[in-house]
Amino acid sequence: MKIFGLAGWSGSGKTTLVVQVLPLIIEHGITVSTMKHTHHGFDLDRPGKDSHNHRQAGAEEVMLTSSARWALLHELNGEPELSIEELLQHMTPVDLVLIEGFKSYPHPKIEVHRPSLGKPLLATNDPSVVAVASDECLEIDRVPVIDLNDVQSVADFIVDYVGLSPEIRNGAA
Repeated sequence: MKIFGLAGWSGSGKTTLVVQVLPLIIEHGITVSTMKHTHHGFDLDRPGKDSHNHRQAGAEEVMLTSSARWALLHELNGEPELSIEELLQHMTPVDLVLIEGFKSYPHPKIEVHRPSLGKPLLATNDPSVVAVASDECLEIDRVPVIDLNDVQSVADFIVDYVGLSPEIRNGAA
């Protein structure tokens, strides 16, 4: 599976960009899954639900399943967070996994940057940033700058960078 990331500071528009880019990549017959990193604790469960009670009782994993979807909740119980590679082993193979977040991880990524947030550019010190998508003109020599509002250009950059095209997908070449 090819992996490619979209990273940036909170509020930069990473999720919006992922949601806009996904259908543009998929329409070319490329299969895509996503991985979203968060620094905050999260819970798909709610107190009082059976699955929550299973976890509270000490289950290492709880699988929620229905006719529409399934999810596996795995408790880390104080163990370190898994790496991207370890997490990918739990995913069904696809052509491309778009990773939102994990800005410190050394996988290829586009930095989503809005100067109005007042945050520094990650691309300045991060060699894994291979392009910057911004809503303002930026002068960066090291990597290309893509207009954040030109979602098609962002999608095309990702597909080209990872070497996928409508002819190279699902393991066919």
